[in-house]
Amino acid sequence: MVNGLQGLTGSSLSSPVASELSSKTAFVVGATPKTGEMDFGNIIKDAIGQVEQLQDQAHVAVDGLMRGTGTDVHQTMIAAEKANMAFDLALAVRNKAVQSYQSVMSMQF
Repeated sequence: MVNGLQGLTGSSLSSPVASELSSKTAFVVGATPKTGEMDFGNIIKDAIGQVEQLQDQAHVAVDGLMRGTGTDVHQTMIAAEKANMAFDLALAVRNKAVQSYQSVMSMQF
């Protein structure tokens, strides 16, 4: 899941606003500092943070386009689609987690 979000962030941007956007696209999945092991809570928190950053980038791009500050229409659409795809992925993971929880809770022991 997180690798899929990281794959959504790479792009070559050329406008001033786009260069600001591209500087924010490097994400690192959080491992616990002492052990180097991946903690499930940290992975989910990082993934949600990445979705939020992509949405912020899309808002900056749309705002730059509306103000006429040199943001390219294509780059704005790409940023918006990245945010949309990341949100859809996060929503699908959430729905699977809820479905799994409900399955476990309905088991009889």
